Amino acid sequence: MSAEGQAAGTPRASQVVFSRTMEITDSNKLGKVHGGVVMREVDSAAGIAAARHSGRVCVTAAIDGLSFLEPVDVGDILTVMARVNGAGRSSLEVGVRVEAESWRGGDRRHTTSAYLLMVALDEDGRPTEVPPLRPETDEDRRRQDQARIRRELRSERLRRLNAHGGGIARDVTAP
Repeated sequence: MSAEGQAAGTPRASQVVFSRTMEITDSNKLGKVHGGVVMREVDSAAGIAAARHSGRVCVTAAIDGLSFLEPVDVGDILTVMARVNGAGRSSLEVGVRVEAESWRGGDRRHTTSAYLLMVALDEDGRPTEVPPLRPETDEDRRRQDQARIRRELRSERLRRLNAHGGGIARDVTAP
């Protein structure tokens, strides 16, 4: 089915929120949660939000602007929130915010933010069209506009890399 036949979805309908307690197996020797553990939660939330919007399995194509702002401690309750900010032909940008609070209670602190580019796949594992995004609020429209800017910057960055013979795979392989 093409995206033209699909109803537009709202950012609110794609939203996912979940929490889990950070355990000793999530930590390093300093009692802080590994960044990779937080990244896994970010990726999971983004995949769920993208799937809710597209009705398809979605995979991560890129991560833009992953920022660790505060450490997360063993015992903290991690809350992960994600929602679709923008939709292209077969890709979606998902914004993710992570907060942590002590198991004893108290204020939540913003620990991590990220933007992930997700791609919807058909039954054969190939990219497939997604429904358009229908923003409902001024905040939704602002996020959609910012997602469009990040998409343009990402496209320009890849175009420049490829024009100079350097691709991402070439740059990250061992010498």
